[in-house]
Amino acid sequence: MFQSRRIRHCRVCGHPARYAVPPEDTRERAICTACGEIHYENPINVVGTVPVWGDQVLLCRRAIEPRHGLWTLPAGFLELGESTAEGAMRETDEEAGARIELGALFTVLNVVSAGQVHFFYLARLHDTDFAPGPETLETRLFREHELPWDELAFRTVRETLRLFFADRERGRFEVHAGDIR
Repeated sequence: MFQSRRIRHCRVCGHPARYAVPPEDTRERAICTACGEIHYENPINVVGTVPVWGDQVLLCRRAIEPRHGLWTLPAGFLELGESTAEGAMRETDEEAGARIELGALFTVLNVVSAGQVHFFYLARLHDTDFAPGPETLETRLFREHELPWDELAFRTVRETLRLFFADRERGRFEVHAGDIR
């Protein structure tokens, strides 16, 4: 099971926090010992796309940790003030310099051990004029048989790509949800 980040001090007043189950709650929460503020810890959202050009998918080779040098779909952390769709489009631009037409939500994968939820949208590339952003070493289009399966950075990317090619083979895309443990 995922262990919280263990808040030590109140974000409101700075006094020490302790963990206890607040009245009318069912989970331990960080509670300020001075002002009583209850601090909730929630999953982090990761958003990205499956950018497609014909029978090819665009991948990015990571220039940052974790998993430096491995391949991934363009994705990253959702920012406050944006929807999952807006974040997915922003990440695709930032990591791959790619212009896309955003499609339907494709996968929602819970990474319980990391306290994350990953959302991937289908996307159609407007053109092949893209370039790596600061967090990307290289961008490249891959056909299914060319994919570097053993060099994919994350299990959510592997699962999303596996589902994408299976749905494409069936001729019908649907939304997939699941857990990565």
